Amino acid sequence: MASSFPSDETLDRLVRPSDWTNPTPLGRYNLVVIGGGPAGLVAAAGAAGLGAKVALIEKHRLGGDCLNTGCVPSKALLRAASAAYHASHGSEFGIIGAAPKVDFHTAMNRVHELRAQIAENDAATRFAELGVHVFFGEGKFIGSDRIAVDEDVLRFRRAVIATGARPKTPPIPGLADVPFRTHEDIFDLTELPAHLVVIGAGPIGCELAQAFRRLGSEVTVLDAAPRLLFRGDADASAVLAEQFADEGIRTHLGVEILEAESDRSGLKLRYRGGSESSVSGSCLLVAAGRAPNVESLGLADGGVITDKRGVQINDQLRTSNRRIYAAGDVCSSHPFTHSADAQARIVIQNALFFGRKKSSALTVPAATYTQPEIASVGISSEEASSRDDVLTLTVPMAEMDRGMLDSHTRGFGRLHVAKGNGKILGATLVSSHAGESISEVTLAMTHGLGAGALAATLHPYPTEAEIWKRLGDAWNKTRFTPTVANLFARFLGWFSED
Repeated sequence: MASSFPSDETLDRLVRPSDWTNPTPLGRYNLVVIGGGPAGLVAAAGAAGLGAKVALIEKHRLGGDCLNTGCVPSKALLRAASAAYHASHGSEFGIIGAAPKVDFHTAMNRVHELRAQIAENDAATRFAELGVHVFFGEGKFIGSDRIAVDEDVLRFRRAVIATGARPKTPPIPGLADVPFRTHEDIFDLTELPAHLVVIGAGPIGCELAQAFRRLGSEVTVLDAAPRLLFRGDADASAVLAEQFADEGIRTHLGVEILEAESDRSGLKLRYRGGSESSVSGSCLLVAAGRAPNVESLGLADGGVITDKRGVQINDQLRTSNRRIYAAGDVCSSHPFTHSADAQARIVIQNALFFGRKKSSALTVPAATYTQPEIASVGISSEEASSRDDVLTLTVPMAEMDRGMLDSHTRGFGRLHVAKGNGKILGATLVSSHAGESISEVTLAMTHGLGAGALAATLHPYPTEAEIWKRLGDAWNKTRFTPTVANLFARFLGWFSED
């Protein structure tokens, strides 16, 4: 079936060319990579750039989840949704006029065009030019040092499993008989759903719920968790819940979904949250977590142990087979593109150059791109509150001049520091550009800088990022104890004498 978006032909020509001929295998590769997502591409390109003989196996499209069905299309759609929202919410700034009309197909066409443009970075021909042998097909281990791809057998000294993850389908009675979307095909829609029902209030569910609401859909979100973004800071969840309520996104949290069925409007979900109720909609999005892609890889024949979380690895990302490593969502507790990239770099060092780099040494930030954005790094507020040696400092975004000037006062900055020396242990930021600003704290944590370093760093005025300086100043004030204050007063009193 032909795509409704012409740029998809360009995408396929780049990352899954129909006329591709797999190369003739070498005698033995230094590195064979299964999976052409962020982790696999970085591992393959990096190793080839260092002179290694590398093969890369991809079952579907190069670029993986991030390019094809995740980060790239979702952020492009979020930008369209943001434009629609701000165009219709300008009255407080004196911008008054008719509400804009959303051309959903044009907005989604832009998503696909941008995806095709960015796909140049992941093109099969580009990797071939880097010296990587690109094989399209299903890779399967047939021994501790061999992988079969169709009729070809690739022998390796080291291999990397980077097959990523896929959306989970929750065990809801009747769900298999109701047409539903996941993040893998929601971007193929050509018409705006009248009422989008979302199962899952995690990052994917919340981002897409807000996007479709801003584009004009009615939106209802259901989740068994008691709050939005349950794994994150509770105060951040509360801020987002307030924003969702203002935008008319209905949420039913802490509920059990009893049954899914089709009805005249499209679909119906029965759920229980105290009492039994139901919601009907025209389109269902399931965003209820992800499962690692470990099936059909022949991992048992490769001597690789797995569990329900994915491929088992040690801190050096090595599996139970000393020749085989893993990176990215197939094995990681940090399912982010930037984490997959970092792990792939560790694999190159450890697998090819006898390195001992540890995955646990990474300082990994996370960001959810709702509005306001929610970003975090290091320990959570829940962990911080359970420790006597941690001091938590918070500054509301409403106290920041840039927040007030932009009318982005909903949010806060929060820093968790060691009481004794101000070492930064974690942070949460809720602001319009939190995903950008969290990197300042990530940098400080990576290089062992404390809260005092944030206070001593000049920030342009007015910016949201000044909140880190304000938090650093708050840390410095905690050191101004009564004893210190008394010493200062005595010194200044002496100094003022003639």
